[in-house]
Amino acid sequence: MAYSIKADECLNCGACEGECPNEAISEKDGKRAIDAAKCISCGTCKDACPADAILAD
Repeated sequence: MAYSIKADECLNCGACEGECPNEAISEKDGKRAIDAAKCISCGTCKDACPADAILAD
């Protein structure tokens, strides 16, 4: 189960990217995006997101 970011709610603050142990998060079109192939579903990004914009798929 990978995580995804609700683009319309993402603040693009980068808090999630800094917490990802697998470097699965990057900036794309002014927002953050999670590479599902790299995501290990640890949830650290979800815990770090101040906008609660990350969902478990």
